Amino acid sequence: MAEQSKSLPEEVEDLSWGEVGKLAQSYLRIPMALILVEMFYWFITQPTNTLGLIQESEAWIWYQLTELIYGSGSATLSEYNGWTTLVTLRHEDFWADQIRLYVSDECAGVHEMLFITVLIMMTSGVPQRLRIRSALVACGIVYVLNIVRLLMLYPMALSGCAENPNLIGCEQPMHDFHAFVYQWGFLIVLILMWLAWFKWVNAGDHIRKEREASKGKWKFIYRNNWTNMHIAVLMASVLLILGAFANVWLDDEAMEAKETVDMCEFYSSVTGTCGEANDVWSQEIQTSWSLATLGMLGLAGTVVTIDRPKSEQSKIDLIESAAMLAKNSEEE
Repeated sequence: MAEQSKSLPEEVEDLSWGEVGKLAQSYLRIPMALILVEMFYWFITQPTNTLGLIQESEAWIWYQLTELIYGSGSATLSEYNGWTTLVTLRHEDFWADQIRLYVSDECAGVHEMLFITVLIMMTSGVPQRLRIRSALVACGIVYVLNIVRLLMLYPMALSGCAENPNLIGCEQPMHDFHAFVYQWGFLIVLILMWLAWFKWVNAGDHIRKEREASKGKWKFIYRNNWTNMHIAVLMASVLLILGAFANVWLDDEAMEAKETVDMCEFYSSVTGTCGEANDVWSQEIQTSWSLATLGMLGLAGTVVTIDRPKSEQSKIDLIESAAMLAKNSEEE
């Protein structure tokens, strides 16, 4: 037992920093991809109704099924900010006989679709066509689950207002349900979906086979050799991203409008104040969105590079050396 306990420090000391980096890269690739996709999603949804077509389709299905399930006159569908995304739930027990809700960017379920797509597409080893088909099916399932979530809002609101009819805020159970699903419910479902898919496609064996077959092939890696040009572009990209955030965070009017917009989206609320805040926030975010997009492109172009197989890299080096020798001989 004593001899076995001494072998562990020796094995740890034999682990080079390069090997530590490779381990970190293999384990952190999915979390890093999720962070980048999260940033991308944040940027594309800052302008109002970026996902308008998806929002309209879900609002229409939500309205039609609400009318079908809960009876004629239980909902109406109308425009909000130029898009037909406003669904008004109606019942005599609701405050003023109605609850006005709309399908926002966040409520469209695209965030969850991107999340499950990244999990599936970043699972290396599984054939690409199978991953694409699986991601499409998963997005379809998320779309349906989001419709089910929206359909549950009516009975949840009714359960609170039946006990306290025509009372302001009687629909609070609906908001509590929405908050739970928004914060935790979908995350739990998506992880369970990915784990079930991982087991179904036998991804573990595929990953092992890919590692054996990938030796000697081109692949994307993090850049190891940095020139002054790379460092300059990287610094400029970081400054652009920081400038994009500072442009918003240092603007008190923009931050106040953002707080109002977040509250309206969280409760799917529709008021005059929400509309005004949306307009102010959309105007303030345009410049920041452009700066951040340029910064992200520059960051990706400098940090990531292509790793060539050693045999092909040697051929390229020989060709470049021969070209340099030929040029020098001509000059002499």
